[in-house]
Amino acid sequence: MISPEEKRELLALAREAITRALTGVSGSRRLPRSPGLEQRCGLFVTLKQSGRLRGCIGYIECTRPLGDVVGEIAVKSALEDPRFPPLAAAELPRTSIQLSILSPLRRMQGIGELVIGTHGLLLELGPHRGLLLPQVAVEFGWDPEAFLEGAARKAGLHREAWRDREAKISIFTAEIVDDPEVNEESVHEDPAV
Repeated sequence: MISPEEKRELLALAREAITRALTGVSGSRRLPRSPGLEQRCGLFVTLKQSGRLRGCIGYIECTRPLGDVVGEIAVKSALEDPRFPPLAAAELPRTSIQLSILSPLRRMQGIGELVIGTHGLLLELGPHRGLLLPQVAVEFGWDPEAFLEGAARKAGLHREAWRDREAKISIFTAEIVDDPEVNEESVHEDPAV
């Protein structure tokens, strides 16, 4: 989907956007146009420090090219995730950036379709929505049922809400792009909080 050069470019764009937002420096460089940067798909930016979640925001679907939205999403992850205080400039050097480039959503027909480590989940029930990226189930050692319960909790619902006949469950895959600049230790934190 995305070439190694395009992955490096997306990570650089994300880090530069956060740096500009934290330092008040305006402007941006001209984006090279390439097929990977022109893709229009869902994108999440996850920030971590010492393996702990520090921010994660994204779009499930997007009508603008990845190269145009990655900086915007990165800044929102750094400054607007309601679970965390805004990132401070002093924190950025020890903050890793991970991009999750999403495939289109596909309605899940049964739990047997859910492959841990391959699929992410979007659970919708009434006005509630909970999304978990594919890597979350692996990080926590969840089986498919625990993964669905985690998505229900992320939506603010009771853990068995995924069994409700009205629940709409969609699956997707994600191409993960890790930041090689920051070496992370593995410390797990519940994403449903």
